[in-house]
Amino acid sequence: MLSGTDSPRSVEHTQLASLMEAAGDVVFRLSSEGEILYASKRTIEMMDPGRSLAETRLTSLVPPADRLAIELALKQAIESQQPSRVNVRMNTHNAILWFELQATAYVNASGAVELLAVGRDISGQHATEERLRHMATHDVLTGLPNRSLLSDRLGMAVAQARRTGKGFSVVALDLDGFKKVNDALGHPVGDTLLRIAGERLQDILRDVDTLARVGGDEFVAILPGAVEESEIQIVARRMIATMQLPFEIQGHALYVSTSIGAATYPQHGESEVKLLAHADSAMYRAKETGKARCVIYNDQKFTAPEHDVSLEAAMFDAVRNGEFLLHYQPIVDARTRQIMGFEALMRWMRPELGMVPPIQFIPMAENNGLISLLGAWALKAACVQVRRFEEAAGRELYVSVNVSPRQFRNDQFLDVMDDALTLSGLRGHQLSLEITEGILMSDPEHAEALLTAISARDVRIAIDDFGTGYSSLAYLKRFPIATLKIDRAFIKDLPESVKDGAICNVVLSLARHLQLSTIAEGVENERQLEYLATQGCGLIQGFHTGRPLLPEAAMKLLKERAAPPLSIEPHLTKSIR
Repeated sequence: MLSGTDSPRSVEHTQLASLMEAAGDVVFRLSSEGEILYASKRTIEMMDPGRSLAETRLTSLVPPADRLAIELALKQAIESQQPSRVNVRMNTHNAILWFELQATAYVNASGAVELLAVGRDISGQHATEERLRHMATHDVLTGLPNRSLLSDRLGMAVAQARRTGKGFSVVALDLDGFKKVNDALGHPVGDTLLRIAGERLQDILRDVDTLARVGGDEFVAILPGAVEESEIQIVARRMIATMQLPFEIQGHALYVSTSIGAATYPQHGESEVKLLAHADSAMYRAKETGKARCVIYNDQKFTAPEHDVSLEAAMFDAVRNGEFLLHYQPIVDARTRQIMGFEALMRWMRPELGMVPPIQFIPMAENNGLISLLGAWALKAACVQVRRFEEAAGRELYVSVNVSPRQFRNDQFLDVMDDALTLSGLRGHQLSLEITEGILMSDPEHAEALLTAISARDVRIAIDDFGTGYSSLAYLKRFPIATLKIDRAFIKDLPESVKDGAICNVVLSLARHLQLSTIAEGVENERQLEYLATQGCGLIQGFHTGRPLLPEAAMKLLKERAAPPLSIEPHLTKSIR
């Protein structure tokens, strides 16, 4: 029952006290009940110089939340007769510090069980660990939860909803007009705008809600209990109103708005993936139908009449189960017949049911929001696989990947593309991105900015199905296009069809004068191939030279055609230079 200035009466206690005074940080001698029998001078100075610790319990020095941990550690030390460690906070005279406390039980000269508790100050280490944990789960720019923590919170929301029977909503937000601000005034201004936007949105929400920044100018909120459309719209209107207020940054009065999409549990999905995808799909519908508004996901309105609900449900499971795969169709030099690269084509193989046609699941993925996730996976997987083809072939190859309209509009697309190149080790010119004419014309300003950034990385842009869309020659001048893909509709009746021959010749002549490379797709026989080669088409693609193949079969085909190529005209190999 002594403080650090009292003297223990037994020799054993005197010796123990000497050791305790020599030790650093905090040291206590405790009864088996956790009562402080003795504390070192340094401990008393650290806890409270004017306070006696006699006849107090060790648990009185820690916050209430840590008392049970202390009691369990002391009990374990006595029962196991082994040192027991626990990390706890302790109330010192000027701060609450973290200590690693080690308790060791022993029998004193009187035969009673006592404990020696030695504490090491780990506040600095704990603060560093906390910072690292925070960085791993929070967005560095805004301080909001990141996608990883959002996933955890969403999983918890689903589990709680299943227990209680009370639903919740997931709200996806995208800032309209942010890209123009970022491009015009630079990233520092854009970053400041995002921080302020996060603060404004956070102020609107309740303590039980979660707001996360998931990338670029996209945010996601989880609203427990909000399942009625009227409730969601009230919150959405507040979000829209606060975003429409001017952002005063570096002397600029900046204006943006927000488009919002929402999905509710369990009406619009019972899994994290489905809820996020449906909220995202609704948000894009809000952008497409006027912006600065909130759209609630609706199964009927968001899909075509012939939409197969069971197939969509299976699609979400297929993403989790890894049922999507890539086939690789050779792209061949029209004169030498050498394989120059591959187009990666997404396929969905359902167990026991077989292949789902792309014409069936691609539009569905575009509608339900999964296309961005699938597209990012396909881009990375294709680049990695073609790098393996290169290693086996011992020469440079290129890969062509289709990009959907929704992918193209995603602010994270450049990051995904950069990651694919870095991960695979491919150089920029070995990647070709196939887009349609409609993508270019739907938002020319955005398309021009993004294509310029892509071209700056030496990545090539190919116009797929050329001649079947807008067919405006103006974009060939405006945008950094590298390749024209002649649609199979103009190939299938060659060389007999005079009209198709005339169209192909015009496209090939146009490409030559604009210094663009050309690929004819849908080539199915030797006569078509010879005609196109004679007319100066650089590359061909079709069943005649190779069907879409699984990676193993594509690798085998590469090895079979490993003979050295003939001399290749420069304009025929522009796609890989």
